[in-house]
Amino acid sequence: MRKNEHYALMYEMAVFVEVVKQGSFTAAAQILGCSTSSVSRSITKLENALSTSLLQRTTRKLRLTSSGEEVYTRCKQMVEASELVLETSDSLNQEIEGDISLSVPKAVGSTVIHPLIPEFLARYPKVNVHMTLDDRPLDLIDNQLDLALRITNEPPPGLMGRKLFRLDHLLCASPEYLQRQGAPQHPSELTGHSCIFLASNPIDGRWRLQKDNETVDVKLTGRYAANHTKVRLDAVKRGIGIGTLPFFTAQQDLAEGNIVQVFPDWQFITNYQGDVWLLYTATRHLPQRLRVFVQYLADQLTGLSVD
Repeated sequence: MRKNEHYALMYEMAVFVEVVKQGSFTAAAQILGCSTSSVSRSITKLENALSTSLLQRTTRKLRLTSSGEEVYTRCKQMVEASELVLETSDSLNQEIEGDISLSVPKAVGSTVIHPLIPEFLARYPKVNVHMTLDDRPLDLIDNQLDLALRITNEPPPGLMGRKLFRLDHLLCASPEYLQRQGAPQHPSELTGHSCIFLASNPIDGRWRLQKDNETVDVKLTGRYAANHTKVRLDAVKRGIGIGTLPFFTAQQDLAEGNIVQVFPDWQFITNYQGDVWLLYTATRHLPQRLRVFVQYLADQLTGLSVD
């Protein structure tokens, strides 16, 4: 066997290991960042090279043949050995360098992530950060992104990552507004107040609050809607009305007494709240520049919450 054929076969072996680990060609393709048909071709090439069938294909699952079990054990050892080599290479390379591309929601990016970037750049002078602020959940492979910050209960298929903090939203108003208009005593009274809300989706025109076993849905009235948190914060501080704000946007002005939380005993429920994860394509080996960036953000942000 010629050397280039040998190297190609090693790649097919690695693909085979990923297919077995994931249980399907489609899931393996998502992990490897290639098409399902490409994965299928790799398995066929490996079977042809070894002159044996490795997998039993059914409509629901894949099963290893008896030959496949033995080949998988050997291929898995090869993949694990290569991962150890990469880890050793990282530890020998003391200088961390390269580009990091990430996508973050606009408000979180400008208010939470951006203030942390200067210190990171100072720590790692040969690392460059390219941050895209976009509220859409951009695909990492299609958009050539290393990382993505998303609000999710758990990483979606094909991605893994680190949970950083909990994002919660509050209802806030200025003391002057509440003195002038009166503080509402129950969420149902919000219908009589000027409310500052998002306008990205039709559902944004309703607020839902929950306390114990009571849930209240309120159809909003108000003359001002804005889809940027800093704009809503400024509107609240200027006394235009009662506004919805993420905690990280309201935190400083709450502490300084410029605004106050309305209904602190109630939970404000919105589609824009949840756990914030830093996600990346599922892999055992994360490049060192990404590893230190993920750890840096985790050190700075883990545990950040409305509580």
